Formats: sequence, C-alpha cells, structure tokens
Amino acid sequence: MASHANPEAGGGAQAETGDATAADAETESLTLVQAVRDGLATEMARDEDVLVMGEDVGKNGGVFRATEGLYEEFGEDRVIDTPLAESGIVGTAIGMAAYGLKPVPEIQFLGFIYPAFDQIVSHAARLRTRSRGRFTCPMVIRAPYGGGIRAPEHHSESTEAMFAHQPGLKVVIPSTPYDTKGLLTSAIRDPDPVIFLEPKLIYRAFREEVPTGSYEVPIGEAAVRREGEDISVFTWGAMTRPTLEAAAELEGEIDVEVVDVRTISPLDEETVVASFEKTGRAAIVHEAPKTGGFGAELVATLQEHSLLYQEAPIKRITGFDTPFPLYALEDYYLPEPARIVDGIREAVAF
Repeated sequence: MASHANPEAGGGAQAETGDATAADAETESLTLVQAVRDGLATEMARDEDVLVMGEDVGKNGGVFRATEGLYEEFGEDRVIDTPLAESGIVGTAIGMAAYGLKPVPEIQFLGFIYPAFDQIVSHAARLRTRSRGRFTCPMVIRAPYGGGIRAPEHHSESTEAMFAHQPGLKVVIPSTPYDTKGLLTSAIRDPDPVIFLEPKLIYRAFREEVPTGSYEVPIGEAAVRREGEDISVFTWGAMTRPTLEAAAELEGEIDVEVVDVRTISPLDEETVVASFEKTGRAAIVHEAPKTGGFGAELVATLQEHSLLYQEAPIKRITGFDTPFPLYALEDYYLPEPARIVDGIREAVAF
C-alpha cells in the first residue's frame, strides 16, 4: 500500500521496514543532503561490503558535501577518490559489484553521466540476464539532478526517463529527507543496479525528522502527499514542493490530490491508477522537457488502465523542449506554483 504523508511534516512516509521504525526510533532533524550522508554512513557501518567512490568524495567530502566525514570514519579503502572519468568510475563499480561488494559510485551531476551510459545500459543493467543469474550487480549510482541553483552548462539535467526506459535498472527520486535515507538504504540492499537521483534544488531547502537508526522505504511505492477529490497531480523530486504549494493555493476552489511517485521504475501503477480513478482528472508535473519525459509514460499508463474514468485531457506541466537555460531563465523554465495552478485549473475546467 502507498503511504500518505506531507513532506513538510515531520516523519515523512511511514512505509519503512527493517531495523528501526519511525514510531520507536530516535530521530534528528536533517536536510535532504544530510539524509544522504546519514544513509551512507548507516549502511557502511552495518555492512563492510558497502563502499563509496567518485570524484572528490573522500577528503573533500563531495561537491555538495554529501560524503563529508566518511573518509575519516571509514578510511581510504571504502571511501575512494577517483579520477575524473565517469566511464571508469561506473565500470570499476560494476566489477566490484559482480564479485560481491556493494559500491555506491557518485556522479557529481547527472549531466556528467553520459560518458558512463554505455557501462550502465550495456553492462550494469544486463549483467543478471547475460550471466543467466550467475552474477548480479548490487550497486547504486548516485547523482544530483535538476536545475534551479544557477549552475553552469551540463549541471542541471533532468533526464531520468532515459534510465527508466532501460530494463534492468531501478530509478529512484526522493523528495524528502526521510524518504531519502530510507530509499537509499533499500537501494543499497537491492541485488540489482539502482539509479538514485537527488534533487539538488532542495538539498538544503528544509529539514525533517529522520530516524537515527537503519530503516527502509520500499522501492516501487508512491506516496499520496495530499488527499483530494477533484484532480490527481503526479510529480516527483524537487517538483513535489511547488506542486503542494499550488494545491494549497487552490484550496477552497479545487480539491487537489498530490501523488509523489518517488520511484519511476518500477512505477507504482496501483496507487497512480487508483488516484486517477477516484478523481477522473490528472496533471503531471516534472522539470524535464515535455517530449519523451516520464510524464508521457504516466499518461499512457492511465489511458491503458482507466480510460473510462477519464473526464478531461491529462495536462502535462513541464520544462520546455529546449536545452536547460542558464541563470535567471531557470525561473521561467522550471514549473513553479503559478504555472502549476494554471495547469490544474485548465484540466479541471475542460
């Protein structure tokens, strides 16, 4: 079953399993990037086969300080600074994973991942099937993704749909600190490769109570962040917050249900379809370009399962089909509450 939680409220999603539960665990107030660091440290302490590798992840603590202190705590054999060579980072990690380790390679920005694309789709994603189950590839490729921080070119990509298209990969995109630690734990413990995309726009945007111990948020379960009756809005990552802001702005006018997909592969079709069948209308919010974005897959899923429940065309509120713009133009490119409000009104007014 999907969990029901508002990412602004402490506690996050309550669908965790494992060593600790939200009800009985001690907690601390963390930002999303601190939850990444905490999740890595907790799993590294629990399982000596887990290691971190990437450019500047060691002594420097990572470009966003997501691995700060891990080098001092676990040493150079488990927190490995690599050359600037994404194909080499991922290729080495695949070899480690095939022989029993659980590497967590970091790609500094999603826009830098393309030199490693062949390693990911031709080798990591296919290792289980190519070896007829003799080998698995338990690795997590972490990458900050998305725009909004005034970064230079190649630093603001949102190409998650490329990886969701590839069988053999899981693609996880958290939107809260609680989910970040729990989903990262699940990803590290998964026997197959996971692309773990971290919305850097909200790395330090807010805090949330996160259990200090180990816990899992299951991969493949969406979270209903806000209940509603008039329209279902599906989103993920950094777009969850402006979508909730838009829903709050429309309160009293339109009753908006907000579903944070959290995992685009595998997709929680049950929760997505159930929400749409309840409301009969839908909008999808993501910052990736519209054409070929994962929103199109959601539209197709709803059409296939729930066409007779549909009351209006499904609205996609997305980035534009252009290269990601620089600096102040980001504010125009990214869906923000006012544009989301307009899209929701258009879908409901049809």
